[in-house]
Amino acid sequence: MTHAVATPRGARDPVVSSAHLAEGGSPALSEIEFGLILAGHAFHRWMVRCAAAASGPALSPPGLSAMEVLILHTVCHRDRPKRLSDIALVLDIEDLHLVTYALRKLTRAGLVATERAGKERHVRATTAGREFCARYGAIRERLLVAGFAGTLPEAALSDLAALLRTLSGYYNQAARAAATL
Repeated sequence: MTHAVATPRGARDPVVSSAHLAEGGSPALSEIEFGLILAGHAFHRWMVRCAAAASGPALSPPGLSAMEVLILHTVCHRDRPKRLSDIALVLDIEDLHLVTYALRKLTRAGLVATERAGKERHVRATTAGREFCARYGAIRERLLVAGFAGTLPEAALSDLAALLRTLSGYYNQAARAAATL
């Protein structure tokens, strides 16, 4: 349930999910957090549904989770093998077992394969994995990108992406500090 916080006359009430958090020094930060919650859930829902649509009859991976879709796209990135630790680093995943579990599922589905490179294990996308990502990309262009066209200029989207990466740095630093309390 969304609650509004009392603000000075004429000021806009922030749209937040937790009024008690908006009562502090930055009600606007609570608005951002609520927006991140909604956007995060919508983005995860989109990835799962787009992946299901991209599977089709020729390729039927078991229902992929949002994490598995993210990892598969990361493995496909630039069509080069990736180390497990690099996948976790790029996606800012703290628990390596989550990446390992997702890669096992993607391997069973025939979307990725692992290979040894010295003492390290590398993961690469299979032909089926690359084809899946291409279908996902085509659906994304048709349903998401086309609908987004004209709402915000590309430069504004890039600025928003930079802001989100900056926010992730603040939240990661605060998480490290909280771990020491």
